[in-house]
Amino acid sequence: MPKVKVARKSALADMTAMCDVAFLLLTFFMMTTQFKSDESVIVDTPSSISEIKLPDIDILNITVTKDGKVFFNIDNKNFARLKLLDKITEKYGIEFTQEEARAFELTGSVGMPIGSLKDFLGLDELSRKEYDQPGIPIDSTNNEVAVWVMQGRISNPNVRITITGDQGCPWPVVKKVINTLQDKNVNKFNLITDLEANPNKLQGI
Repeated sequence: MPKVKVARKSALADMTAMCDVAFLLLTFFMMTTQFKSDESVIVDTPSSISEIKLPDIDILNITVTKDGKVFFNIDNKNFARLKLLDKITEKYGIEFTQEEARAFELTGSVGMPIGSLKDFLGLDELSRKEYDQPGIPIDSTNNEVAVWVMQGRISNPNVRITITGDQGCPWPVVKKVINTLQDKNVNKFNLITDLEANPNKLQGI
């Protein structure tokens, strides 16, 4: 009796469709991802045992450096930084070019008086990074931190406000920042710290 021959099928799979999908996904993420800007100020934050993890987006941060300079930063979710710059234009009548707006979008923390912001953004990228920013005025007669906070919350109503202070920063400056937030009815904010070991956990408590 003759043997029945089983038809052989190719074990090779057509990968064309899968490669197309992979490249489409790669292109999508490349076009939509917003890279985190280089931080223009570095501080040595104090340590604590708090384990509260903040989100990476919807953050409005105020930084106080060791020498008491105040910087402002807000993430660019839903183009919040560009909206914020538009609010500054409306309030102060300062017209920013597209290049200056793009520089503000990509710059990290800003520590410039609003009147000098346009000149700062007009610098090339390397010059901006090397520029010694004087800090945002927070005097009782000229409290521009209050302006940044108020306009930042309007630009992104969902922001959570954080304060990052160097462990050697002057306490009166931090107190001014906190008082400014409270004057703007911001009574809930987070202090950024480095995580240290919890002694209670080490003792098994």
